[in-house]
Parts: sequence; structure tokens; C-alpha cells
Amino acid sequence: MVVANSAPCGNCFFCKNHQENLCEDLLFLNGAYAESIVVPARLVQKILLRLKLETDFRDAALTEPLACVVQGVEDLKLRAGQNVLVLGAGPIGLMFAALAKNLGCIVTVAGRRTARLTAAKNLGAAQVIDIGDGADLVPKIRTATETKFDAVIEAVGRPETRESAVQLVRKGGAVNFFGGCPSGTSVTLDTTHIHYSNLTLLASFHHTPRTIRRELAFIEAGVIRAADFVDGKCPLSRLPELFKSMAAGNHAVKTLIRVHE
Repeated sequence: MVVANSAPCGNCFFCKNHQENLCEDLLFLNGAYAESIVVPARLVQKILLRLKLETDFRDAALTEPLACVVQGVEDLKLRAGQNVLVLGAGPIGLMFAALAKNLGCIVTVAGRRTARLTAAKNLGAAQVIDIGDGADLVPKIRTATETKFDAVIEAVGRPETRESAVQLVRKGGAVNFFGGCPSGTSVTLDTTHIHYSNLTLLASFHHTPRTIRRELAFIEAGVIRAADFVDGKCPLSRLPELFKSMAAGNHAVKTLIRVHE
């Protein structure tokens, strides 16, 4: 079985308007790092799903982030043949790249660190762009490719990257501000450019029971596999060290925590 990390109430304004990710009484179940955990009844009723016998628990562990990415893909209404730019080659950016490729999009990933860019290529990105220190993002990408992007996904979570995303999308295109920026930050956007380029700007948040079910189908079909993302392992006893390493700029794409080591 696999369970997501939240379940909507089903009764509020947002739930009744098919926006369960914005539920006014969203019940969260965050944190495990244990052999067992008590799952509240609402989550059992709404989003506890039975896995196929051949589905590995490591793959199923990707349920929550992948469901959020599915929400982002659906909000963008991506379709085959579109040129898609993913800014960020972390786990979320790589999941966007994999799903966009699966839909038949032509994907470019711009990010840092060789292992992550190699993973993007392995997941089907037509082009990967090493952005180095991240400065001067727009000229770096425009120098590397002449592609006009129908959709740009900001999967970094930095205000300056969001501003760059708006500059990199074509006229009439769409930008998804997916990465969560630090609280209190703001962005500066050229309103004339947004208006006369007829841009669509959106920011996808969280997931719904429906996108949870959709993402599990991608996992069970082998579109998303833990082997493509997990390149590090850590015993539970060394979790504090791992968190410090991540805060300092851990180079792993995603790390598997082993409880019994």
C-alpha cells in the first residue's frame, strides 16, 4: 500500500470546485522515518492505494513529489510536439522532464552538476544546458539554443529564476512558477512584456486525490523509476549528517534512507 501526505475534506468551497489541493481543511500526514505509522481515517478513505505486487516500495516512495509534478503538467496543459524548458535539474525538474518527454514534448533542461544533467539526458531531454553558477541565466540559455519555448517550468524556487523564466518563454506561451520561493520574497516582472506577449503565468501547488492516482499509474508503467533519481543511500542513524550535507549543497539527486542499517 502507499499513502500520500495529505487528504482534502471534500466539503469546502475548493473541494466542491475540484481544487482539492487548496482545501480549507487539508489534513496532512508529514514525516515517517519509522517502520510503521498510524494513518488517519480520512487519508485511508481518500488516498490509500494498493500497489501492484511488482511495484517496488522505492518507486512508490516517489508518490508525493510526482503527484505534485502531475498537477503542474496538467495545469500547463502540455501536449505532444511542444518545446518545453525546465529550469532546474533537481528531482522535481527531472520528473517534469520525464513526464513531458512521455507526453511527446521536446525537452530542454537547464541546471547544474554533472550527475543531474546526465540524469536529465537519460530521461529523454533533447538538450541539457549547464548554467554554471546560475548567474546571467537568460543570455546563457539563449546562447546555447535558438529554440522558442512554448512552456517554461521554474523548478528552482528562486525569485531571479522566475524572472528569467518569463523572459525565456515565447509569445503566447506559458510559465509555471512551480518551485517554492522563500517566504517574503518577491519578483519584478515587465508588465508590458507580459501583456503584449499574451503570456500565461501560473503557479501549481500540491496535489489532489486524482493526481495521486495518475502519478501511481506512471510509476507502475515504469515511466518514473526510483533508479533514475536515487543515487545516494544513508542509514537512519546518520540522518542529521545527511540534512547538514543537503543544506550545504548535497550533490545527490535523491537519497534513500535505510531504516535497518
